[in-house]
Amino acid sequence: MHLGNYLGLLDNSEKQITKAFAQVSRHHKDEPDIEQMCQKLSAWSREHRGKLVPYLQRYSTQQSTEPARLKHELFSAARSGSLGLIRDLHDLWLLTQEVQLSWAVIQQAALALRDEELKATCAFCSARTKRQTDWLLGRIKQAAPQALVVAD
Repeated sequence: MHLGNYLGLLDNSEKQITKAFAQVSRHHKDEPDIEQMCQKLSAWSREHRGKLVPYLQRYSTQQSTEPARLKHELFSAARSGSLGLIRDLHDLWLLTQEVQLSWAVIQQAALALRDEELKATCAFCSARTKRQTDWLLGRIKQAAPQALVVAD
């Protein structure tokens, strides 16, 4: 069974997005809502990792280094200013898509295994990840006109 592979991928993806939200929070403190929202969304991903623990133990996990490489590539240098904010939010959005897809794949396995607990965990965490993604997209749309049309 390869469920352990995807659980490891998801666990590390949630770990990386936790770090990335915290990093963006620190780098863009001057933006009124970024610091607080990124800290909150980081906490959600940290909580998701906690919810994964029983399944990581039950289905024996194989850790994946792919999410760490992806985060490293996306956040290789600190960015500042309005364009930097857009780029950081864009990259966070990409990371949340990785997490969202992993939750969807694992939910399908939970259905096949008739694992009701895992299914419920997937539904809860997937819905929150969708909220992370929706907030990021809304914030990107809000910041884009100023960042792309007005010079810093």
